[in-house]
Amino acid sequence: MEKLWRKSKEELFAGFKTGEHGLSGMEAAQRLEKYGENKLQEGKQKGVLQVFAEQFADLLVVILIIAAIISALTGGLEGTIVIIAVLIMNAVLGTVQHFKAQKSLDSLKAMSAPHARVIRGGDKMDISSIHIVPGDILLLEAGDVAAADGRILENYSLQVNESALTGESENVNKINEIIEKEELPLGDRLNMVYSGSLVSYGRAVVLVTATGMDTEMGKIAHLMESAQEKTTPLQRSLDDFSKKLSIIILAICAVVFALGVWRNMGIGNALMFAVALAVAAIPEALSSIVTIGLAIGTQKMAKENAIIKKLRAVESLGSVSVICSDKTGTLTQNRMTVQKAFTMGRVWDAEGADAEESPLKELIESSVLCNDGAIHEESHVGDPTETALLAFCRKAGSNENEVRSAYPRLKELPFDSDRKLMSTLHQMDGAYTMLTKGASDVLLARCVSAKTADGIVLMTEELSEEIHRQNAAFSSQGLRVLAFAEKIISEDRILTLEDEKDLTFVGLIAMMDPPRVESAAAVADCRRAGIRPVMITGDHKVTASAIAKEIGILQEGDRAIEGSELEHMTDEQLKEEVKDISVYARVSPEHKIRIVRAWQENGCIAAMTGDGVNDAPALKQADIGIAMGITGTEVSKDAAAMILTDDNFATIVKAVANGRNVYTNIKNSIQFLLSGNLAGILVVVFTSLMGLPLPFTAVQLLFINLLTDSLPALAVNMEQPTGDLLNQKPRDPQEGILTKDFMKKLALQGGLIAIVTMMGFYSGLAVSDRMACTMAFATLCLARLFHGFNCRGTRSIFRLPSNPYSWGAFAIGTVLLMAVLGITGLHRLFDISNALTGMYILKIVGFAFLPTLLIQLSRVARGK
Repeated sequence: MEKLWRKSKEELFAGFKTGEHGLSGMEAAQRLEKYGENKLQEGKQKGVLQVFAEQFADLLVVILIIAAIISALTGGLEGTIVIIAVLIMNAVLGTVQHFKAQKSLDSLKAMSAPHARVIRGGDKMDISSIHIVPGDILLLEAGDVAAADGRILENYSLQVNESALTGESENVNKINEIIEKEELPLGDRLNMVYSGSLVSYGRAVVLVTATGMDTEMGKIAHLMESAQEKTTPLQRSLDDFSKKLSIIILAICAVVFALGVWRNMGIGNALMFAVALAVAAIPEALSSIVTIGLAIGTQKMAKENAIIKKLRAVESLGSVSVICSDKTGTLTQNRMTVQKAFTMGRVWDAEGADAEESPLKELIESSVLCNDGAIHEESHVGDPTETALLAFCRKAGSNENEVRSAYPRLKELPFDSDRKLMSTLHQMDGAYTMLTKGASDVLLARCVSAKTADGIVLMTEELSEEIHRQNAAFSSQGLRVLAFAEKIISEDRILTLEDEKDLTFVGLIAMMDPPRVESAAAVADCRRAGIRPVMITGDHKVTASAIAKEIGILQEGDRAIEGSELEHMTDEQLKEEVKDISVYARVSPEHKIRIVRAWQENGCIAAMTGDGVNDAPALKQADIGIAMGITGTEVSKDAAAMILTDDNFATIVKAVANGRNVYTNIKNSIQFLLSGNLAGILVVVFTSLMGLPLPFTAVQLLFINLLTDSLPALAVNMEQPTGDLLNQKPRDPQEGILTKDFMKKLALQGGLIAIVTMMGFYSGLAVSDRMACTMAFATLCLARLFHGFNCRGTRSIFRLPSNPYSWGAFAIGTVLLMAVLGITGLHRLFDISNALTGMYILKIVGFAFLPTLLIQLSRVARGK
């Protein structure tokens, strides 16, 4: 049945073939067979072996495996062992990362109520929540978690916290009357309850209308399955780079092998040349260096209250061009605060209010006495609206405990969601006085007089218009308004609903959840960085727009719309209009996913914040899902790539700056690795073309790529930002790593290193082939260590901030190289010539330093 909020009790019973006595045991069993258990389904999980095997499904890895096999067949067993060890280590790392991934459905399942009370065959009984079926009569009371979706049949002051679904933390007062509206967002379906919602007050009798995957919670689970995690710009760049590099390597290896055979080198030697080329070309440490670079970024961000769950999300932050943010708690303080008050003839600002001034004094006393909240030190206990009134009392210079001691509560009429009022009786100034607070429209209709600075006067049309005008003015500013009134009762007796008539108006108090102090500055930083901030909230449009204007999200020409308007837009219309909309109010989980997708289809990298179960699908769909660490549900945290430990929008902006720096450092690391590898490729190709001996062995190249190269690459990842990163625009996510400028740098730097390596090779060739191999290996290794200083940035090293890690990496790499060259026991493993002398060591140092000297002199000459 659709639009259940419009159905009468009789229509519902007829539609679900049930009644006030509930289902019979037999009928319930049949429906359980038909609809299935009331639980969320779970997709089939991959096994450990499957995930481990998938780590080898990469073309570069396949090439390395082939190289290892060829190396083993041609007698290079050491090289084979090293290559296989590296591949297994990377596969284990990838498998571990996979099983740390998303567990959102588990968290959703954990939110289900384990047991529920139902009426079956006229009897009340406790059953397991998984056995509830549509048509059951469900009994709810304070403290319960709704075990299924349902329509309220009988309501006894029911208040439900639906924050897990709507994102709004305020309790919702439920009703059991029919709501005639044709379209109604979930947050406004006041005669419905939903699975996973917490009953905070009252009780109700509910007809179960949906269970399991058919509930609103189940729809979210479906959305999470359909929401696809986006690959990051860096992943796409590296994938594209790997494919191109693989094709180039295979083509060159084939040419080198063919040349070797043609020159009568023999198939074995030709294969060894091809293996050496493959090992020289493939940056074995690339995956590890990128992973470690991202990990370093996560550590920096953790210190600034941003915990990164998915490493590659660090780099994506630098490309973010849109941040879709929840309002409550992220942009606001998540604490209702009184902003203004009104008594006849005067509007009071909360900041300058004085509790001793009349008639504000009487209004504050009413707000404290007709109030069930409490403040204990920094802890606020009770309804957020009521504790906000107590905080206002303190701010105005009074104390709620003293007021309550002076005028103890004698009797009360508790708040009721039907009449939207609360009343308490006190003895004040010798008279029994009933104080009433409630929704302004309801309470004002019951007032026949008003309290003014001159005393109590009859309510005239002019006074009524003034009150309504002020109420409308507060509401237009996005403020939530409560009205207060009083009435003299003849004696200390039980209060009745009839007493809540013929009241004397005392005043209005307007409150809101105010923006965080730093929100406006953070939004300004976003715009400066070329990032569009967007507010998506379950709150009403007026309130959301007021906050958005105050902090700079809603600007001239921007639009604010509600979920109902979004409902009537096609995906194509939304894609066209999304750039003009800055505020979305009263939205559903489906709406959030559509908004994120619309931005993504416009070529943007979208970040999405959220804290409720309702946010989880959109968090998963977004390029960067950001969950709230304090107020966030476990489901939202599981779905997100990043968690804010302070729930603060400003932290996101800091994380973006860090993300940009991380990408710059990773790109510089890749430049370092590839320029060195290019030098190795050029040397192997040149010696092959010239019919010269093999310049390197596979083990020598693996020593360079995995040991001496890794350290400078890691040091580059430790570089501090050199400029104001937030003044830059987000980088184009479609831009790959191998840009024209990047390729020019690689060619120049790799070419210089290749030239000096060949100088070393020819120097050693005069002695022997083994000496030539030794000189080429040592020169290439040391030249790449020196080159680490060039890749720290685009400026000369004299103008870069200090980085002790670079000097440490150079020192360790040099010591390792000298150990290989100087320790006789290692010579056989690394094919080092025993003819190496001090003179040749000096030549190696001179040749190796030359490229760095030239590059640095060039930068100094250009004023960099």
